[in-house]
Amino acid sequence: MTDALKRLSDEGVAIWLDDLSRKRITSGNLAELIDQQHVVGVTTNPSIFQKAISSGDGYQQQVADLAARKVTVEEAIRMITTADVRDAADVLRPVFDATGGQDGRVSIEVDPRLAHHTAATIAEAKQLAWLVDRPNTLIKIPATKAGLPAITEVIGLGISVNVTLIFSLERYREVMDAYLAGLEKAKAAGLDLSEIRSVASFFVSRVDTEIDKRLEKLGTDEAKALKGKAALANARLAYQAFEEVFSSDRWAALDKAGANKQRPLWASTGVKDPAFKDTLYVDELVAPGTVNTMPEATLEATADHGEITGDTVRGTYTAAKADLDAIAALGISYDDVVQLLEDEGVEKFEASWNDLLKSTEAELKRLAPSEG
Repeated sequence: MTDALKRLSDEGVAIWLDDLSRKRITSGNLAELIDQQHVVGVTTNPSIFQKAISSGDGYQQQVADLAARKVTVEEAIRMITTADVRDAADVLRPVFDATGGQDGRVSIEVDPRLAHHTAATIAEAKQLAWLVDRPNTLIKIPATKAGLPAITEVIGLGISVNVTLIFSLERYREVMDAYLAGLEKAKAAGLDLSEIRSVASFFVSRVDTEIDKRLEKLGTDEAKALKGKAALANARLAYQAFEEVFSSDRWAALDKAGANKQRPLWASTGVKDPAFKDTLYVDELVAPGTVNTMPEATLEATADHGEITGDTVRGTYTAAKADLDAIAALGISYDDVVQLLEDEGVEKFEASWNDLLKSTEAELKRLAPSEG
């Protein structure tokens, strides 16, 4: 193993694991990754929980107890997932304490079926924060149009938020604006801004997957030369936007009141195209004050052969813009791509949630005690 993960941490990139299961907690694996692989946070999503709970490992007794209580399938899922997040938060608590609350965080997502419903998202976020009841939790809210006012409201209540499913630069700026508005509400309410944290999860690999598919279809040498360029360009320009917003006068007033910057988090960093190096979205997105949440395979690949050569983001903005302009010049619509990816992202999480509902309902029926 190289020291690539340590070098990444030293460059100011927080390494989070994009996975969670009960077995990972109870086996000591999560604690081991924290101790040996510089992991300082965990993210979950409906797909991750669907996979973990469907495997059944470690969930049977709790499901049997829930079946005996005749709880609804929705309630069962919330009891199961919040138990995992609570336990993971406890494992990460020493990191949370050591970093003054910046890291040691575990994220849990609002029901994805609420992605286009502002009031329901706010209510669900409050409920999740209450259910998990750990200061090192982040409630994940999708960056849909309906999600933006929910972000402001939830931050305004003093609840820390991981904004997820961000694909476009314009939407990212709206997310930062929603965060600042939330901090302003919290300040007006007399809350301690230093205790409120947020990350903005900017998705990476899916941008290449969709744009490269369109470049391949064009088939010209010019188009093929741009493959693998869009996702990095998009993420790097997001960091430029982050630098702008968090050096503004509006931010300065909040900073003075003790607020924390909303860190950019690189999500979807597993490489989908085997033609690319499997650590591409780690090696090429090194910048201070960021988070990179990695699937375990990407974490292991980075530990084994990641090439961390310092900051690979700042100083690239002109080239990044040129790459996106070149793609647009070929007739590929950026706005069309990012909207499609947002829609698909919500749909995928909804599908995973529905699969989770079905498999959990089947387990509740199977393990229900016989009457009498």
